Amino acid sequence: MRNFIAFIKHFRNVLIFALLQGIALSLYFTFVQFPRTQYLTTAASIQGSILEARNGITKHFNLSKNNVRLQKENIELLEELPKSFIKLEGKLVKIDDTLHRQQYEYIPGIIINSTHSKRENYFTLNIGSSQGIKRGMGVFSTNGIVGVIHNTSEHYAVIKTCLTKKLNTSIMLEKTGQQGFLEWDGVNARKGSMTGVSNDLKIKKWAKVVTRGGGGIFPRGLPVGKISRVEVVEGESLWDLTMIFAEDFRKVQNVYIIKNLLLDEQRDIEKQTDYEDQE
Repeated sequence: MRNFIAFIKHFRNVLIFALLQGIALSLYFTFVQFPRTQYLTTAASIQGSILEARNGITKHFNLSKNNVRLQKENIELLEELPKSFIKLEGKLVKIDDTLHRQQYEYIPGIIINSTHSKRENYFTLNIGSSQGIKRGMGVFSTNGIVGVIHNTSEHYAVIKTCLTKKLNTSIMLEKTGQQGFLEWDGVNARKGSMTGVSNDLKIKKWAKVVTRGGGGIFPRGLPVGKISRVEVVEGESLWDLTMIFAEDFRKVQNVYIIKNLLLDEQRDIEKQTDYEDQE
């Protein structure tokens, strides 16, 4: 107690000055309009900056969680689309009855490593065989197809992307059904080619290109790109068709892996047919 009283006596002048200064500033900001407004504005600005910074940090840490939630919601919607079902009988269309059987399931994944400037480009996924991923499964994003699973380990998988020499994906023009194959020339990551289309067929610029779905890897109708250039292949009766990819492979992060529940049945019957044709 003596020390406290001694402290007060020693610094009384400073303490009295600080008290009077506080009272003066309080009266000044309370009764004089302009500085009061400036004070409130500055305080609000500082508080807003702090809240904005806090929100940014919160968004950053919640981004991964939000992406997973959105992917799960997208899968629920995808698995309700007609293209995820195979029709069993009749002409009625009703998803939740015995006339349809689900053909495709979707597994969400995130690309953790990628290339897009090489001749053969691959993406690495954060999921693998322990999540049911197998070689040969198709991969797509909300914008369009991405590629096919090339190899897997227990916790990782590698995608052979559309930016490779030969993906052998069957594609078609959405409106007319004209069929061809997807190729990439190794130059521009935004552009691919549709090959094998006869030049006696009329092709419109900006026609949408989608998956044909015949190989059992991709459902029919997934976006691939749009035709941006139509030229004749010199010396051949084919079109040279350039397309702009639906997906920008330099930016894609979240993808879905396609599980065809009826793929084994399709391949078994096709093998039997090939065998019989060779007899």
